[in-house]
Order: sequence, then structure tokens, then C-alpha cells
Amino acid sequence: MNPDQWRTYLVTQESLSGGRSSREIVTAAIEGGVDAVQLREKGVDARSRYELGLELRELTAEADVALLVNDRIDLARAIDADGVHLGTGDLPVEVAREALGPDAVVGYSASTVEEAIEGERAGADYLGVGAVYGTTSKSDVPEENDGIGTERVAEIAERVDVPVVGIGGITVENAPAVREAGAAGVAVISAITAAEEPAAATARLREAVTDV
Repeated sequence: MNPDQWRTYLVTQESLSGGRSSREIVTAAIEGGVDAVQLREKGVDARSRYELGLELRELTAEADVALLVNDRIDLARAIDADGVHLGTGDLPVEVAREALGPDAVVGYSASTVEEAIEGERAGADYLGVGAVYGTTSKSDVPEENDGIGTERVAEIAERVDVPVVGIGGITVENAPAVREAGAAGVAVISAITAAEEPAAATARLREAVTDV
């Protein structure tokens, strides 16, 4: 599993899927050419995430698509995921590496150059950088929540040697700019999960960020 080759990365969240299951969304995303899937499912209990994780492990393994788990090292190990994605408030990267082994993929979230450098030094295999774009549908969102922008993505990509995956507010229209800034690929939730046709949405996103 090479994060440098991940162009499209789906983060699951069934509550945004319009009544469809995450299994259905992931199946469609695989059909559309997704490279990596992260089991997230905020607000869902551990047992349900575990059961869903087993289903997604079967789907992704058959398709040779990377499967990671958000936050939970124990869950990643329990479902034999390819790795885990950690935030600044989660257990350290070093702990995940010790628990999951040298071949596991460990991702780390960063929104500043300092956090990115810290994650790389700790041994992260890739960095999830964002939120790149902020919310535009709400007029009361403070300016500081409008996203770090592609300039920050470019600055981080220049300062680290591990792959950068942009996340946050990414659509087919703005995804190419994230790649042009130096990101290996883009991670999305709504752009695929909330799409009327997730397979087609995945294919369009992949096309938008390929060979940029």
C-alpha cells in the first residue's frame, strides 16, 4: 500500500448517505476507482463500527483497495485493516506503529507546517492536510474556519517528504487545485457519500485529480 499513489480517498459517514448503507457507498466507490477507504462513522458505537469494518475489509481486500480506520488502533487491528489515521488528539503515531507493525499505514492529520513536520518525524506514512476549503453555505461561519487554503497545502508539501492528502470541502471542481499544490490526492466524504450516483462521482473525482 503506497499512499503516494492514492488519488481518491473516501472517508465513510453513513449519516450523510441519503439512506444508503456505507457498504453500498463503498461498493460504488470501488466501482468508480477509489484508492483508499477510511472507516470513520462518527456517532456510531464500537460494535457497529467493528461489524461494518469486517464487511468493508472483505470488499476492499478483494478490490486491492486500502482500508484504514479513523482514530481507533484497536479497531484497525481487530478487522485487519491496512492501517489507521490519527489526529493530534489521538494516541501517538509511535504507539500505532508498535501496535500494528512496520507494514501498517499510519496517517496523521495536520493543518499547520509544524504539525506536519511533527507527524513526519513521528513516523507517519502520509499526512491528511486540511480542512483545505471551508463551508460556503453558512454566512455565519467565522473567517478562521474558512479553510487553510491551497497555499498552506503547498507549503506543507514542500516541507515534508511523505505524501500529503488534502481533505475538507473538496469537490470535483476544486480538487485539481489541491493536486496542483502538491498533494498526492484528495480525501472526501460528501463528494462521494452524498452524491446521487457515488460510482460516477468517484470516477469524476478520480479523473479530475489524475495527471494534474
